[in-house]
Amino acid sequence: MILIQGKGVSRGVVKGPLYFFQRPDTNIQKITVTDVKAEKARAKAAREKSAEQLNALAEKCKEEAGEETAILFETHAMFCDDDDYVEAIEDMLAEEKCNAEYAVKAAGEQFATMFANMDDAYMKSRSADVKDVTQRILNNLMGVAQGGIESDVPVILCSDDLAPSETLQLDKSKILGFALTAGSSNGHTAILARTMGIPAICNIGADLKVDYQGRTAYLDGETGKVVLDPDSITIQAFKDKEEKQKKFKELMETMKGQEDVTLDGKHINVYCNIGNPDDVAAVLNNDGQGIGLFRSEFIYLAASDYPTEEEQFQAYKKVAADMKGKRVIIRTLDIGADKQVEYFHMKKEENPAMGVRAIRICLNNPEVFRTQLRALYRASAYGKVAIMFPMITSVWEVKECKRACARVMEELHNEGIPFNPETEIGIMIETPSSIFVAPELAEQVDFFSVGTNDLTQYTLACDRQANDLGKFFDAHHPAVLRALKMAADAAHEKGKWIGICGELGADLSLLPTFLAIGIDELSVSPSSVLPLRAEIRKSIARLCTLDALNC
Repeated sequence: MILIQGKGVSRGVVKGPLYFFQRPDTNIQKITVTDVKAEKARAKAAREKSAEQLNALAEKCKEEAGEETAILFETHAMFCDDDDYVEAIEDMLAEEKCNAEYAVKAAGEQFATMFANMDDAYMKSRSADVKDVTQRILNNLMGVAQGGIESDVPVILCSDDLAPSETLQLDKSKILGFALTAGSSNGHTAILARTMGIPAICNIGADLKVDYQGRTAYLDGETGKVVLDPDSITIQAFKDKEEKQKKFKELMETMKGQEDVTLDGKHINVYCNIGNPDDVAAVLNNDGQGIGLFRSEFIYLAASDYPTEEEQFQAYKKVAADMKGKRVIIRTLDIGADKQVEYFHMKKEENPAMGVRAIRICLNNPEVFRTQLRALYRASAYGKVAIMFPMITSVWEVKECKRACARVMEELHNEGIPFNPETEIGIMIETPSSIFVAPELAEQVDFFSVGTNDLTQYTLACDRQANDLGKFFDAHHPAVLRALKMAADAAHEKGKWIGICGELGADLSLLPTFLAIGIDELSVSPSSVLPLRAEIRKSIARLCTLDALNC
């Protein structure tokens, strides 16, 4: 029996084959070949396969997000057969007598550079499209699976960690669980796992070896254990836990349709955090009462160029319409730090967590901000949309955001485009400065939502992405909880509501503290909704204390 220990970050027990995530090899070497004809055939086959994949994606987009969004994939598919592009690849093969990978890479770089050097803004932006198509062709040449998984059966996906852009490409139907050698409980893969209700372990280290590829293992997302070749006693223990897990899920099903109210009548809204329109299915399946955080940055991370107003509008509209009048809080673009987007051409920073990120990028790029706000306000005509600004540190930032909103509403009104002028405006409380000026901020907005991951990071001067800080990153720290109470008091004094959209909202051990503080809303991963509701319904709010705020 082989026992591998990591840190559990998403509960559940699964059994399946280990599969190590495939990344494309960007270090392509030039190899001299004797059979140029064979290399041309390989390049052609890879182009044809890429075009098929892109056309399939276009069809899927037409069904899920509309014609406008599908055009991008159709354009990419057409570029696979562009005469000049194909000629450049074949000329390289004939003249250099090189391998197909090198020829495709060289042709792609040539065309990307050509577009990037053009004066026309539209043509300049096509450089990113060329890079995207070229990488897809290279992946097909090298046998790298699109979405990182080439398996006929669902797998336990193993990796060091996954970037946000990588998680977006995954075929979620093929994932039983995640086993990460690095990563953290606050990382994007862990958040994705909790959103999907998939067991996950991080920070396993070197004990998880590529040599284990294909071997069947048990994964326990609660204890952080991965077990290969278990003995009979261990197998029985896992089976017992699986049965217990099944019964718990059956019990949680009885919570559907129930109110989120304590025994003494205290109501609290239980909402969900999502990253893309597809996640709405999980929200509805788990009976979430609204969406407290739609991470709009994942639309940007999934794109090869700035998403258009229409592309964003279709995504926001779909979520708003699917939620049928329930509140949908959409956070404006929150990139920077650990979420990098290539086409933004952001400068490398020594301390990106405190650099140009989130609302700072929006205010520094007013046209990008305007495009998103127009899409958001247009979507507000199709449901109960609220707009939330991240990484707020001062009142002037909020006033600038509101001025941008006012300009967009005036534009839409003049153009005769419908929108809801009463759309709620909120901000994220995730910096110490926002706590200290919370009374003044509350006068400017309709609600607060606390991002507990960043609030903990900035309050404790503790990098949330670091794997080796362990007990030092303590979201239960009295300073964090006192900050939460200060924000709640400031909101309530101005007649505004306050929620929590950070991962801490699903921490059942802190529910009594949240009730004592007076939190009005908890936004959690969809899989956490029913367990949280069960805990709320057996709580007595008036008996809850603030003891956790004491050292």
